[in-house]
Amino acid sequence: MLSSFLSAALALAGIQIASCIPLESSAESAQPSKRWLPGGKIRGVNLGSQFVIEPWMAHDEWQSMGCGNANDEWSCVQALGQDKADAAFKQHWDTWTTQDDISQIKSLGLNAVRIPVGYWIREDLVTEGEHFPRGGIAYLDRLVGWCADAGLYVIMDLHGGPGAQFPNQQYTGHVVSTPGFYTPDNYERAYKFLEWMTERIHTNNNYRTVGTLEVMNEPVHSGDYPSQAADMVANYYPNAWTRIRKAEDKLNVAADKRVNIQMMDKSWGSGDPSSHLPDTTLALYDDHRYYKWDSSVQTTKDGYISAACKDNRGGSNVIVGEWSLSVADSVESNDEFGIKNRPDQVDWYKKYWASQVQAFEKSGGWVFWSWKCNWIGGIDEWRWCYKSAVAAGAIPKDAGSAASLSPC
Repeated sequence: MLSSFLSAALALAGIQIASCIPLESSAESAQPSKRWLPGGKIRGVNLGSQFVIEPWMAHDEWQSMGCGNANDEWSCVQALGQDKADAAFKQHWDTWTTQDDISQIKSLGLNAVRIPVGYWIREDLVTEGEHFPRGGIAYLDRLVGWCADAGLYVIMDLHGGPGAQFPNQQYTGHVVSTPGFYTPDNYERAYKFLEWMTERIHTNNNYRTVGTLEVMNEPVHSGDYPSQAADMVANYYPNAWTRIRKAEDKLNVAADKRVNIQMMDKSWGSGDPSSHLPDTTLALYDDHRYYKWDSSVQTTKDGYISAACKDNRGGSNVIVGEWSLSVADSVESNDEFGIKNRPDQVDWYKKYWASQVQAFEKSGGWVFWSWKCNWIGGIDEWRWCYKSAVAAGAIPKDAGSAASLSPC
């Protein structure tokens, strides 16, 4: 499924691999294995704001933690002090995503989750003068164990890099005006994170369905930061690849158990991620497709449906790792698109969901952003929240039903 070789293997195996390839233990035969994605397409949700909180999508939670007007995790830890912040974040990690959430995700016909984490979850990588919460790894271990028990495939996403990989973004954990990631020292810290996570994936049984490791979420664009983007493609990507594979070599990981290594797709605008890789076996590419921010899309209901129906994001090695039901800021609250006290809008948004799903399943599949959020702009903004959208009726209870609902 992930390359021409794997595609051929899947075709030859046919219906016998429709669920997934078993792990070595017969007791785990219902689990997805590391190398193979679940049979068919990835259909998943991001567990956004679990380990990298983005205040814009978790307003009430952020306030309850005492973070107030802090714009990111760094600022909240600074404001509260380390010990008080650690206690607040532990309460958040314990309750934001529960085992009931994982069970519900599975029940909705979804087969995967993407878990965004910051490099600071490996605490010895945090240097003096940096401010991040401590204690998250125990909750990550527990969460991936729940996912494994439920048979959900996991994409582990390095969402926030050392020094911050993109300016003015809460998802980096530290909102900065100039991205500081693109230095040898910060690359090295990221490599050490990836080696550590690779070892954890292969040696900790809770991680048995973590099959993809994403080496960096949403780096800078070539148009804005040409030298940094070029350096990342020429140096960071190939070295990250090599360090992961050497870590697997050291553990004597068999070829059919190695992780898929994921980078942002070239459509993101940072260059061709494969251009300097030593190998592309088990390479995956992450495409973030938000029609909301595509100025070429006509901002009408017909315009959004048309754009989705015509879209094709690439081959089976491309997964649309982030997308939503949101529309352009200029129209999201008007009479045509507004959702506040508008149950009559649900039917159109269900078609919008289905048309995007159909488009993204031309590729390797999709991961919606996000599973859960609370009070965006003062409302239950289910256009960003899969769980709330299902409750509202805007997303069906069967993730595999898009074909029957799509207007394409």
